[in-house]
Amino acid sequence: MRRAQPLSPSDRTAALAAAGKLFLDTVDGVSLDEHERQVTEASGVALPVVRAASQSIALSATESEEIVRQARPRGTTGDWRGITGAGAVWTRRGEVLAVQAPGNHPATHTVWLEALALGYRVAARPSSREPFTPHRLVSALRACGFPQDHVTFLPTDHVVGRELMDAADLALVYGGGEVAAAYRGRADVSVQGPGRSKILIADGRWADHVDTVISSVAGFGGTACVNTSAVLVDGDAGAFAHEVARRLGEIAVTPPSDEAAVLPAFALERARALEAHVRRNLAGGLLIPGDELVVPLPDGSAVLRPAVILLDRSDAPQLSIELPFPCVWVAPWSPADGIGPLRDSLTVTAITDDEALLTALAEDGTVGNLHIGDRPTHEMRPGLPHEGHLAEFLMRSKTVISDQVFR
Repeated sequence: MRRAQPLSPSDRTAALAAAGKLFLDTVDGVSLDEHERQVTEASGVALPVVRAASQSIALSATESEEIVRQARPRGTTGDWRGITGAGAVWTRRGEVLAVQAPGNHPATHTVWLEALALGYRVAARPSSREPFTPHRLVSALRACGFPQDHVTFLPTDHVVGRELMDAADLALVYGGGEVAAAYRGRADVSVQGPGRSKILIADGRWADHVDTVISSVAGFGGTACVNTSAVLVDGDAGAFAHEVARRLGEIAVTPPSDEAAVLPAFALERARALEAHVRRNLAGGLLIPGDELVVPLPDGSAVLRPAVILLDRSDAPQLSIELPFPCVWVAPWSPADGIGPLRDSLTVTAITDDEALLTALAEDGTVGNLHIGDRPTHEMRPGLPHEGHLAEFLMRSKTVISDQVFR
């Protein structure tokens, strides 16, 4: 893969666009509907969430050229031949990117498509929980023009996975706090996660923003790093928490294969362990509802009802807990608390007109993205950075000075 020569930029763009269209058709004899049902059965992610992810993957592939263009510094060019006299070219830091893919949400595979658009060769190691999406995507990419030594699907155990990352020039890894700590300080590894996304309601009108909170907590079934896991309220946090719990409680508990499903399913043992984890971390907090969260399904799996936990202070350590189902920790907040409780968050939705507070959030290096007003934490658009642009990690600017002209 390192020896393989990249396709030309125009050929990469065309192949990616074609693969995006093919992904939504039939790949390796598997229709899109059959594929999506396989993903739901294997991962427990609700079928409507999987279907939306398929559309996101296709869109990211077809718009890959514009997505990476948005990330390129304005003072650079993509081709050194276009530089007359002196200038800067945007160039790769390496040739091969290893991807340690997660299984929590199919749309995570949109990110590494940017590396292909930039000329990297990509080795994707799938999650054992859900290998179907990356396999389908790699097959579509190969069918549409990427050679076998440009993009590979490499299912391995964790030991070989770590060797794969060490062998590649750069690596993209997904995981929680433990994974982030393990790779902290490695310039050749980019860690995506954890999210710990939060909402601040500080305009005194929490009742006006319940819809935004419900969407932020339960969108994508609560499985994504951009789902809200904590809400801080300047006002009656208790009344707010009970209303959010009431609304979340209206979500139907169904098998994930149901056409109207929202909530993810887990192996029964895993579901009970997640509920036990919530209860162990109450530490005086109030769980709403207080009854059983686990709902067993006929096939032996289980769905977790949404959970809302009311805390009594904004610096409670539970505000950093992130779980793979709709579970939100609610705490009171006052202007005296500042942005401290909101730090270390992938996305913060701030509902306030306090410009000083918003400036502090925008300038804080531990806040990945800032949404102002009634914008759900899971709102994303192609071309906008997620945890920064992936291209910021993959590329660098190089000076070119020449007294010759090339075409």
